[in-house]
Amino acid sequence: MTEPDPLEGETLSRIYRERFSHGDLAFKEQVWRVLCDRIFQRYVAPNDTVLDLGAGSCEFINAINCAEKIAVDLNPDVGRHARDARVVVAPSTDLNPVADGSVNVVFSSNFLEHLPDKRSVLDTLAECRRITVEGGRLIVLMPNIRYLPGRYWDYFDHHIPLTHLSLVEALHISGFRPERVVPRFLPYTVKGSRAPRSTLLLHVYLTLRFLWPLFGRQMLVVARREPG
Repeated sequence: MTEPDPLEGETLSRIYRERFSHGDLAFKEQVWRVLCDRIFQRYVAPNDTVLDLGAGSCEFINAINCAEKIAVDLNPDVGRHARDARVVVAPSTDLNPVADGSVNVVFSSNFLEHLPDKRSVLDTLAECRRITVEGGRLIVLMPNIRYLPGRYWDYFDHHIPLTHLSLVEALHISGFRPERVVPRFLPYTVKGSRAPRSTLLLHVYLTLRFLWPLFGRQMLVVARREPG
């Protein structure tokens, strides 16, 4: 019999309740409204079905404009945060509640690093390919270990360190064709940052792209599902 993952269910709930204060969550919600408006909405059409993989507190899926929303997470608290999304509590390696070729865009933010091993990463990408329409998109935002060696391990549930190059390899293996790779996109985290909590500063940062290579610690990779 397979042993249960120790970082499931109530354990996940405790981790994230401890990690983010109400203030953290409120500011993250503001941040994601800006990010969706300035960056991510360009990849999502109004009639698309969008799946947020590892939806967490649902800041992305609540903010994005699309026809149908699906929020997937192992943390049962996801249902408390999703506003107008269908909630699926399931592992990323087994998305059976989601039909083949039924999703236009799969979005994943700060999720792949939480998987236990690289086999799980590939199994997750295989599931993303299965549920995505041909030519559909997979958008991945996550820490880039090349630019974040030490602080990456400050979180107990981080397991898999990837760079933009290793992620691109995994995407090719899994039947996705990367169309945009930004090795240094966003700073690492809003938690513990010395910068003032200001959406105005975020707007400035996103506009002045020469700042990205200076402060970016997270990568952004956008890929298309290959035919076949």
